[in-house]
Amino acid sequence: MLERRALTITAGSILLALLSACQQSQPTQPTQAAQKAQQAPSSELAAVRLNELGPENEAMARSVGQWDVTETVWDTPGAAPQVIKGLVAERRMVGQMLQETLRSASDPNKILRMDYLSFNRVERRWEYVSLEMRAPVGIMTAQSYGRDKDENIEIVFQPFAIAGPGRNATGQMLRMRQQFIAEGPDSQRKDQYFTLADGVNDEWLAHQYLYARR
Repeated sequence: MLERRALTITAGSILLALLSACQQSQPTQPTQAAQKAQQAPSSELAAVRLNELGPENEAMARSVGQWDVTETVWDTPGAAPQVIKGLVAERRMVGQMLQETLRSASDPNKILRMDYLSFNRVERRWEYVSLEMRAPVGIMTAQSYGRDKDENIEIVFQPFAIAGPGRNATGQMLRMRQQFIAEGPDSQRKDQYFTLADGVNDEWLAHQYLYARR
């Protein structure tokens, strides 16, 4: 009797083990969403579709080429303007980004500034990076709050420090916003507004770049 019970228990254990092994060996059924994603053409995937230029970056790509640039600087609110001519900007597309390289016409081998502008189609906002060689301000990054209207763009920079006018660096913090204004297919403008973190000064137009297509 005991031997028969032992044989029955052993056979039952083997059967359960075999059933468990069969269940584990069967591939799990993908979810409906996963099946749909696997069946969808790659062009319909969000990661592929949103990595294309899109209407915003396509419009920006139309400014590729060379531009004559005139810069006007106001060091402080109400200061006399300083006008700098003879600048040349070269624009080209790098993937979804518009790269702009600013040089002096008299020294084309020396880069004065390089920046990148792109519309992030996932976040639905503009993103911008500026590498300024003429001042020790580091890598400056900025974003818009949304898509903006027409071809005009407004971005706000992360606050950054400037060295200051004296022999010793003061590390004066300031805020900056920049407007890209399309005045026509061959004429554009960049306005940069500064606000010093000193509890005194209001925002003022500190730099203006006028672009004329060559």
